[in-house]
Amino acid sequence: MATLTVWKFDTSDGARNALDLLQKLQEQQLITIRDTAYVYWEADAKRPKTKELGKLTGAGALGGAFWGLLFGLIFFIPVLGAAIGAGVGALAGSLSRAGIDDDFVQDVRESVTPGTSALFVMSENAVVDRVADQFKQTGATLITTNLSTEQEKLLKETFTS
Repeated sequence: MATLTVWKFDTSDGARNALDLLQKLQEQQLITIRDTAYVYWEADAKRPKTKELGKLTGAGALGGAFWGLLFGLIFFIPVLGAAIGAGVGALAGSLSRAGIDDDFVQDVRESVTPGTSALFVMSENAVVDRVADQFKQTGATLITTNLSTEQEKLLKETFTS
């Protein structure tokens, strides 16, 4: 079963800095990275910037369309208004059916604010206590949602070609 994990950092460069730790954990076989991306929000910026990274060793499982929609729903559509929001309603529904619901979106939206960053990781086979302990040592806060095999399949069908 895949897990979408979001680690929030109290600095705008915290998520980028945590990539080395994530890579190290994967090399130690404590986690298998399927896809990853991060968001960083400079303290003086109006909105955050995003960066898709794939699985750190090549193309990711879901790709830019998934991350673009997810980040759009969380950070940009509330700013752009209802007309644009209505245009992506069907895709947002796909996310909800895949286990990424309104509560998840709202939690991330409220947590990632100017001056912070977040690392989004689609993973599997994590040794949860060891991975969580390593990330907590960086001062990160965890927001997570688990995806069933069916939900992961739906995401792949929706966002990959």
